[in-house]
Amino acid sequence: MLKGKQSWVFSQRPAIIATGVTGGPFEANGNLADDFDLLHEDLWMGEDSYEKAHRVLMEGASRTALRKAEMEKKDVQFFLGGDLINQITPTSLSARSLEIPYFGLFGACSTSMEGLALGSFMINYGGANAVITGAASHNAAVEKQFRYPTEYGGQKPPTAQWTVTGAGAALLVQNNGGNDPVTTAATIGKVVDMGVTDPFNMGGAMAPAAADTIYNHFQDMQIEPSYYDLIVTGDLGKIGRVTALELLKNKGLIISDEQFKDCGILIYKEDQPVQSGGSGAGCSASVLYGHLLNRMKRGELKKILMVATGALLSPLTVQQNESIPCIAHAVAIEMP
Repeated sequence: MLKGKQSWVFSQRPAIIATGVTGGPFEANGNLADDFDLLHEDLWMGEDSYEKAHRVLMEGASRTALRKAEMEKKDVQFFLGGDLINQITPTSLSARSLEIPYFGLFGACSTSMEGLALGSFMINYGGANAVITGAASHNAAVEKQFRYPTEYGGQKPPTAQWTVTGAGAALLVQNNGGNDPVTTAATIGKVVDMGVTDPFNMGGAMAPAAADTIYNHFQDMQIEPSYYDLIVTGDLGKIGRVTALELLKNKGLIISDEQFKDCGILIYKEDQPVQSGGSGAGCSASVLYGHLLNRMKRGELKKILMVATGALLSPLTVQQNESIPCIAHAVAIEMP
């Protein structure tokens, strides 16, 4: 059901019955290593290119979710996923292997919640009985497309973020009355562009879009921030998180530091050289489908609002001297 201007309410409360989370060697040394199902020892992952390794991440996360749910791929109606590489090729190659009817999505780093929102909509209205949705990123593949190849050795400013090598996938089904986390609502963001052109300041570029979606979620749903135990952004990092909090305060929405978290800050340790924090389509996907849902299942969290943020730039936008359009999508997740 549409509620307000840009939100959906999922009255059937689709259930997330299983997840799969894969990562790389840098994530294995990070703050949330224990929440990954599979951590690769190197960035090549047995492949001859980083882009092919990127496929391994998404495919592995999806197959892990199926295995944990004891389901076959033939039992799943749709696969919704995406990544950051040209024409979301790694995810499309994963779909080739999975052989599940496929919706390829691109929302940059907001893709994880774009997929979860759309998958929940399908399940809620009987368009599917089971859906896999996920997102992935690979540091070495993404960095050379959007910034500089790692081998170049370019120095990064403090505002820069480290692209997560990781993938998260969720198996979403019709509510079976169990004790699995459920999706209850989603707010679809609109593109916000404040004229930022620096690809090394993604957090600053995305913060206005995050604040806009969060504000409109509470306007549409007619609830207060205190309704949620946590409000978690995808990958604003240290710079973007502070900016988003200030923008929300200016809108009259006061959210405490303890309640407002960011996946890009949570995923790595303080002594890891990630500047402002982590980023990438796999950042919010791996943190949500691993760490955050694990905390919910342990009873530490009852209700969260997950807000994945995305910078919709590309090599083409840079060539056209365009600024960076950004977007954020939010999904509310609760324990029954």
